[in-house]
Amino acid sequence: MQEIIDRLATRIDHNFDCFRMGLMHDAVAGKVFLVGAGPGDPGLITVRGRECLAQAGVVVYDALTHPGLLGHAPQAEHIFVGKKADRHSLPQEEINALLVHKARAGNTVARLKGGDPFVFGRGGEEALALAGAGVPFEVVPGVTSGIAAPAFAGIPVSHRGLSTSVTFVTGHLAPGASTQVDLRRTVHEGTLVFYMSVKQLPALTASLIAMGRDARTPAAVIEWATYARQRVVTGMIMDIAAAAKAAAIEAPAIVVVGEVAGLREQLAWFEARPLHGLRVVLTHTARRADRLEGRLRELGADVLSFPTLEIVPAPENGFVWETGRWDWLVLTSTNAAEMIFETLDAAGLDARALGDTRICAVGAATADAVARRYLRVDAHPEGFGPEAAVAAMAACGSLEDGRALIPRADIARRALAASLRDAGMQVEEVQAYETRPVSGLEARLEKLDAYAPDLIVFTNSAAARNFAQA
Repeated sequence: MQEIIDRLATRIDHNFDCFRMGLMHDAVAGKVFLVGAGPGDPGLITVRGRECLAQAGVVVYDALTHPGLLGHAPQAEHIFVGKKADRHSLPQEEINALLVHKARAGNTVARLKGGDPFVFGRGGEEALALAGAGVPFEVVPGVTSGIAAPAFAGIPVSHRGLSTSVTFVTGHLAPGASTQVDLRRTVHEGTLVFYMSVKQLPALTASLIAMGRDARTPAAVIEWATYARQRVVTGMIMDIAAAAKAAAIEAPAIVVVGEVAGLREQLAWFEARPLHGLRVVLTHTARRADRLEGRLRELGADVLSFPTLEIVPAPENGFVWETGRWDWLVLTSTNAAEMIFETLDAAGLDARALGDTRICAVGAATADAVARRYLRVDAHPEGFGPEAAVAAMAACGSLEDGRALIPRADIARRALAASLRDAGMQVEEVQAYETRPVSGLEARLEKLDAYAPDLIVFTNSAAARNFAQA
């Protein structure tokens, strides 16, 4: 009995020491999230990955990380550790040390790694370094390119009747390792997916044939998978290396070998979208991304979200909402809608304070912003000019002697107010918000240059001015 008691006492002491050390670590260290960024398309990051970015104080990212993902962490310090044309990537040991240093300084660190951190991503090495340093970490799996690239090329890695196994192989071996990849166990059947193997493709295909794989087996090389610039070259094992060279295929690329590669001709869907290959920079305010972004992505464009404006409440102007004072609330933008409801909230009020006040919403996005407050608009102009707004409001009844409130930006035009006054209304304009250039715009232009866009979309004149000045 005494022996059992002694063992329990020892275990309690040990657990208390671990608990105490844990508190000490928490007092001096932050936490590192090893986040799989997915294969490229920013829409393929996981929900958990986005949550980690939103709470990060530091984001450490690689060259293959889509720049749009950094938009989920505008509050964080962004540290690039990948490879650029003018310098090599940061050595892995230095990346490990950087993660430990930033976490020990009390930061929450999101380490964005292309694909999945534990699938040829050296995430295990970083996790071991963190564990050895006593730094708390969490692994957030991502969509690996070995699955995503074939899918976006119209190639299922498994298919009944064609392939019941999938083997992932890296073509980028550790220093000193043999360049001969041993595939004797898997070479004769199933699907083979090779990472980082474009340079080794001639030797790789020769090895497959030498090991007994049919030289006429279908094969495909997928460059920049899931990006708008994605290209796919198909052929057979015996000629795929020559076809890739003729097309000037370069890294990053995934190589797929197996009968399933022959299904691409029937299943290719990604390149069939009408805007495939178009790289678009979409400017907007820092408060929200324009819903145009989603539509562009659906049509196949690669979109880089690039805020040029931020919306801030106007300086104290003495405005107070008075129930029953206005017959019409005229909202000309989503920002105006959001600001008026924020004004109500700050005063301890909600949508009920609008009472019988009618709402005119200019633009579908503005109407949607009102609808999110479970309110219906009374007038929804078909156009954006002042005449359309006046006509839509007049259709609800006479405007003569009516009272209208227009919350607006500091740079808004006054044409609508003038048109409503011409219609006999009493119009009160209040500056609800200001537009300012986002901070750090000049620094982010480097990311824009690397993105090499085909098209830049400006959603308003202020966005264009701020962009041009930067």
